[in-house]
Amino acid sequence: MRKSIYLIIAAAVISGSTLAQKKATPANKTMDTYISRLMAKMTIEEKLGQLNLVTGGEATTGSAVSADVEGKIERGQVGGIFSMTTPQRIRKAQEIAVNRTRLKIPLIFGQDVIHGYKTVFPIPLALSATWDLPLIEKTARISAIEASADGLNWTFSPMVDISRDPRWGRISEGSGEDTYLSSEIAKVMVKGYQGDDLAKYNTLMACVKHFALYGAAESGRDYNTTDMSLHRMYNEYLPPYKAAIDAGVGSVMTSFNDINGVPATANKWLMTDVLRKQWGFKGFVVTDYTAVSELIDHGLGDLQTVAALSLKAGVDMDMVSEGFLNTLGKSLKEGKITEAQINNACRLVLEAKYKLGLFEDPFRYCNDERAKTEILTPANLQAAREAAGQSFVLLKNQHNLLPLKKTGTIALVGPLANTGSNMPGTWSVNAELNNTPSLLQGLTEVVGNQVKILHSLGANLIADASYQERATMFGREIPRDNRSEEVMIQEAVDNAKKADVVVAALGESSEMSGEASSRTDLEIPAVQKRLLAALLKTGKPVVLVLFTGRPLVLTWENENVPAILNVWFGGTQAAPAIADVLFGDVNPSGKITATFPQNVGQVPIYYSHKNTGRPLEEGKWFSKFRSNYLDVSNDPLYPFGYGLSYTTFSYGDVKLSAPSFKAGGSITAKVTVTNTGKMEGKEVVQLYIRDLVASLTRPVKELKDFQKISLKPGESKEVTFTISTEDLKFYNAELQFVAEPGDFQVFIGTNSRDVKSAAFKLL
Repeated sequence: MRKSIYLIIAAAVISGSTLAQKKATPANKTMDTYISRLMAKMTIEEKLGQLNLVTGGEATTGSAVSADVEGKIERGQVGGIFSMTTPQRIRKAQEIAVNRTRLKIPLIFGQDVIHGYKTVFPIPLALSATWDLPLIEKTARISAIEASADGLNWTFSPMVDISRDPRWGRISEGSGEDTYLSSEIAKVMVKGYQGDDLAKYNTLMACVKHFALYGAAESGRDYNTTDMSLHRMYNEYLPPYKAAIDAGVGSVMTSFNDINGVPATANKWLMTDVLRKQWGFKGFVVTDYTAVSELIDHGLGDLQTVAALSLKAGVDMDMVSEGFLNTLGKSLKEGKITEAQINNACRLVLEAKYKLGLFEDPFRYCNDERAKTEILTPANLQAAREAAGQSFVLLKNQHNLLPLKKTGTIALVGPLANTGSNMPGTWSVNAELNNTPSLLQGLTEVVGNQVKILHSLGANLIADASYQERATMFGREIPRDNRSEEVMIQEAVDNAKKADVVVAALGESSEMSGEASSRTDLEIPAVQKRLLAALLKTGKPVVLVLFTGRPLVLTWENENVPAILNVWFGGTQAAPAIADVLFGDVNPSGKITATFPQNVGQVPIYYSHKNTGRPLEEGKWFSKFRSNYLDVSNDPLYPFGYGLSYTTFSYGDVKLSAPSFKAGGSITAKVTVTNTGKMEGKEVVQLYIRDLVASLTRPVKELKDFQKISLKPGESKEVTFTISTEDLKFYNAELQFVAEPGDFQVFIGTNSRDVKSAAFKLL
């Protein structure tokens, strides 16, 4: 029954949309001819070899490790390698493929280049907080230049999974909770990686992941089940993937979760009906790490069975599990799959290699000189520093405690104060951890001898040593101090008493977020909170420099700490960038892209929720027989789009060019924004829309546009947005993408909560 329903819906959507068609260009004809001639010479075994992706083992991105890689290459059993870097190693592997195999088919080389290569930029959740699309594109472009200089030509990025549950560790790797913003970021990331011609030596083929709905895993637990209605999928979770497809992404990675009972890696409706038929995707599909063999534990059968299911679903390349390599030949002989299915997968993999120019020159990415001159350049490091500074979010700044003056004495306290290895953040597998400055080093670099810095650990990261070990894997260790908690806190307090201000570097370590790093307790570890409370009791002004890869519960901190600067994990240049902001050389302008809850019991919490039939009156806390809690208000601690500045901004009323417009037309919405403070600053002006009456229940607000502007003190700017019919469309119950006539509200403001509004009609 489910299959028939999916097919009916797929047919309905296809009939109402225009599918992307493969243009019959001369270049395509040349590629098709070349690959057809090559495949005509290939045996079944050689074709299956192209579908096998193995790991070179340099970076730890999963639990399994490929064996006998060189032997398999020589036997034609490998189509690509990931986690192998440097031109020398890649050239050696490529030479085996093109010199010792019968058909001399080159390999493709991939890597998890997620938020930078050697020059590491802020984690993706932090980058999204910049709301600066050109900057985000630039980080992807630099990442592609550096990674390709080291021999790579494929990246497993961007990750565009929508997540509204901060318990999920991989929220750090995406762009937050919003559909529109995540879609815009997906487009520029693909453009940054792939450029305008994949055959250029300094581009990477992008791979959008994880298809699909990975960020909606039940209970925020990694790899867990996802169960979701189709119209919610299409309206809220699928658009960022489609945005990447429309931007021309070369490959797609399957997700680990099941979707309404069918694991993504074996989900034909998802991989073929949606991805290929509805969206017109022409690239190839690769699994995530051992996702084929993991279908066994999902309960779909033995390795031969699940490998056949994956191929028939539309998967083209098998990462690490080698189910395709070792079982599809047998399945073909038994009639469980067809040669046409193998041929289709093989062709798509070969097309990717052709587009990358590997058949023309298998060694085009193996240039030793580029590796020496284009990685970790001064310009790249400066770009990383600027990106980090733009990503930080000022959450609180009572009595303008920040920025600090470059005079006097600072007590720098906390387990995150002197650890360079944690600055790059999770999924920075190529970072040079030993050469990444700590916050202590960054402050010293920026202030020199102008400020005296008294440093103390103050507390271990976590009281439980075994938990701390789990939270500091992959070389991100923070040495533990075996003295008593009381002695360590007293040492920090003594330093605080000698200082003019306390900077407390607290929060998560880098590996407390990321893959397989889900958490049920979203507060700062208790031992750190006790340290923070002791520092506050000294009466000295305290600045909390918060390290985190997810929204945390900061209710107590917000009530008690005068200044909170969320620095996420800012990458290679995080430390000096933090100093830039603390001392006012950079005015913070970041805005959060995932809601911060008051407590974990509010999760999932997100701004674009729907009304109930018994909504709580705005501004109220508790009303019996209304949709609310007994113990806490419905409000978040910090709403989506929230972030302060060292200056202040005021908004005028929203002015519409007309009270209504017809389908196919548009109106403009204008608002005047003024810098009412004393420092030049950047502001993200956000536009939201609400559909007041529709055939389906609609969210109370949806982000539809934004502009990031810069204003000098006293300067005003009129910001103009165009609202078109396209901005009002949604997928209805029949999955038709429509704009329904009726009443709408438009909101413009500094975040999703603090807005000015106006009304209009679609006729």
